[in-house]
Amino acid sequence: MRNVCYLFLLSLSLAVGACSPQAGSFEMEVVNPAETDRKSALVILSRTSIAQKAIGKAAPYYEVMINKNKTAVQFDDLNGDREWDELVFLYDFAPKETLAVTLLPSDAKPSETTDSKAHVRHQRLLKDGSFGPALAADTIDGNQRPTDFSKQKLPPFLTEGPAWENNRVGFRLYYDTRNGKDIWGKLKPEMVLDKVGVDSTSNYHTLNDWGMDLLKVGASLGAGALALYIPDIEGKDTLVRVGGSNMGTMIYERVADGPVRAVFRMHYKNWKLHPDLSPISLTEEIRIWGGQLFYESAVSVTALPANASLVTGMVNLYDAPNKEITEGQAAALYTHHLQSENKDQLGMAILLNKNELQEFIAAKNSDTDIRNTYLVKMKTSETQLNRFRFYAAWEKSDPKLADAASFEAFLKEELKAFQQPLIVN
Repeated sequence: MRNVCYLFLLSLSLAVGACSPQAGSFEMEVVNPAETDRKSALVILSRTSIAQKAIGKAAPYYEVMINKNKTAVQFDDLNGDREWDELVFLYDFAPKETLAVTLLPSDAKPSETTDSKAHVRHQRLLKDGSFGPALAADTIDGNQRPTDFSKQKLPPFLTEGPAWENNRVGFRLYYDTRNGKDIWGKLKPEMVLDKVGVDSTSNYHTLNDWGMDLLKVGASLGAGALALYIPDIEGKDTLVRVGGSNMGTMIYERVADGPVRAVFRMHYKNWKLHPDLSPISLTEEIRIWGGQLFYESAVSVTALPANASLVTGMVNLYDAPNKEITEGQAAALYTHHLQSENKDQLGMAILLNKNELQEFIAAKNSDTDIRNTYLVKMKTSETQLNRFRFYAAWEKSDPKLADAASFEAFLKEELKAFQQPLIVN
């Protein structure tokens, strides 16, 4: 009888052990406070919050389990100290959902998925006519002129500068005196922008199987480029784009590159805006992650002139009516019109916190090099970042948003979620 009891207790112990959690594992909760779905929401678990929850000493890395399934994660070093600062992943939240996340300690960095949903790249043209590898950093002089394609087939940088994308939309920055931003319409979820523009015989301004360049930018701010509004310089108010030959050096810095999100920074450290003003230093950090129709920008400025305001904007070359919408403490300016280079419907929007908004206005189209632009003027200081999101919804990639009413309804849901960030416990 004693042996029978011993065997029973041993089998019970093994069964309990098999079901017990891995040593050192622990749970964190992520709450969606909004009464709306959040598809492909970016969950950010900071190193600090993880260390506070960890049982014993924090591990070098962690695997993330949701509903007993491993999920794709990314570890991002945001401050360049060679240690990750944030663990990020994507999740589809139901309204008011509380998500239990299990973290399993790991000595080795978990292998990343090959199904990348976000990417940033910047490549230089080599002497043999090919483009070199993606650069972690690059610096140019502010006098870099736009490419004259009547004289050369390929620009000095692939698609004229840094490009960033997710599985739904893409963008690019003109890495020259224009310093404008453009939109890539995508028909495929895979990352395509490493291949676009490498061959001068393939025109990315016309429809391809992957999509196309959607926007004619001209002298506008395009898809969320930056400017400064400075009152009463030489007796008049002035709007000056972040660009031009007085920029000094322009520095590209890649911070993170997929598979969940991509992050890069543009530094303008010696902007000699006016002889009577001290040089300005401005940094823009751009983030994009899978599943969304926007990129997110955070801008910091030092040596800001008195009463100056940061400005962003969207192109208006086709007399597109603009509309302003608010929802609680968030606001957006949008257009939806036959304004793509494919002559079809394209919705664009800029979304931000109402407490950062100064006003929505339009460019004067005279006495300025910034024209045909709906502008968003922000309350700006040296002690606070200015943040905004730029949205692009093309009817060929997002047929459900092919009319203005649907786009506005979509933006209202985005405004609700924007002002109710995820809560991590």
